[in-house]
Amino acid sequence: MRALFSYGVALLILLGAGAWLATGSLVVGGNGPGNGERPIISVIEGKDHGPIATQLAAAGVLAETPHPETDPALTIAQRNETANGAGAALPSVRTETYTAQPLQIDVPLRGRTQAKASVSAIAETAGIVDVVHVTKGQQVAVGDALCTLDKGTRAAALAQAKAGLEQANAGLVQAQLDYDTNTELRNKGLAASNTGRTVEVALSGAKASVSSAQAGLDNAQAELDRTEIKAKVAGSVQDPIAVTGSLLGQGQPCATIVQLNPMVFIGQVPESRIALAHTGLDAAITTVTGTKVAGKVTFISAVADNATRSFPVEIEFANNDLSVRDGVSAQAVVTLGNTLGHLLPQSVLTLDEKGTLGVRTVEDGKVAFHAITIVSDTRDGVWVTGLPTTSEVITVGQENVSAGQAVNASPAETATPVSAESV
Repeated sequence: MRALFSYGVALLILLGAGAWLATGSLVVGGNGPGNGERPIISVIEGKDHGPIATQLAAAGVLAETPHPETDPALTIAQRNETANGAGAALPSVRTETYTAQPLQIDVPLRGRTQAKASVSAIAETAGIVDVVHVTKGQQVAVGDALCTLDKGTRAAALAQAKAGLEQANAGLVQAQLDYDTNTELRNKGLAASNTGRTVEVALSGAKASVSSAQAGLDNAQAELDRTEIKAKVAGSVQDPIAVTGSLLGQGQPCATIVQLNPMVFIGQVPESRIALAHTGLDAAITTVTGTKVAGKVTFISAVADNATRSFPVEIEFANNDLSVRDGVSAQAVVTLGNTLGHLLPQSVLTLDEKGTLGVRTVEDGKVAFHAITIVSDTRDGVWVTGLPTTSEVITVGQENVSAGQAVNASPAETATPVSAESV
């Protein structure tokens, strides 16, 4: 009995599933939209709308499958054009009008401070260091003594040169006296006329001897003066510094002087701003220690750095109190000039099909795309250039439209106006 009951239940389930499947549709692919689809009951009966199908349809069990009213001969692109053609509703966007404002272009630069000059006070003659007059870190002025070398025989050479000059001057006086006496005797006819040539040659030789002796004296004096090594520039004394008692050869440094006033800031201007850069521009420099100074651009390199494609610049500034040291990290803000720009919210920036950053606007009812350049990013938005003076910028829906597409534009809520600021 249990087996018969089980078989009966299984038969009922099979009959129910068959009846349910019979109310469905058989779809044969490859025949286009709406083709190749038939009710299964019609396949069983061998014809459409047979007696069984009619009774099931009347009972509401068999539902007719609606066929899409689509031309199967159309491609996907043609179907989309049919759905979105001239009769289709225009996409809606929200816009807001922005007007260009005067904009001061400030370019931040990162770099470091550098001494105006680093000069080695070298010895112009060789000698033993007798006295070192400075210590490391000492401030010196132009003409201050740095080192004194042992004079050796230089003082004696100077005295000898002076004696030689005196002797030459005495010879010149005697030669001049002989020349004048001979001239007077020849004029009176008491001396032969050919004797004048002799005294004239003697006078010229005496003058040459005086000149040579004077040159020897000057050289001896200069050689003696070279034992005193003095500062050629003002600044701070740094290593290397000579040691007392050491032998200082010609051309070796007695001390190194770092010129700290004025100083320069070394930075780089990006190539996108180099067209606006020129010498004489004002700059505000802030060091990592918090010191703030003002300077001017004094040098712009004509050659870009191969690695960064930026151009090295130098900004000179006064350092009267010597508070700024050499090699300190700093940031400079250079004012490159003024232009017209738009202050926009970041949300309106978008990319076109080629990946160009820009803004979509509405012009004469159609979408236009304008490539822009970001000048500065502030808390109130981004300052950009590249837009028409007055632009109807799409603020909502700009990602769903493309350039040249007609749109239904409606104004967005009025934003609070923002005044132009330096960037």
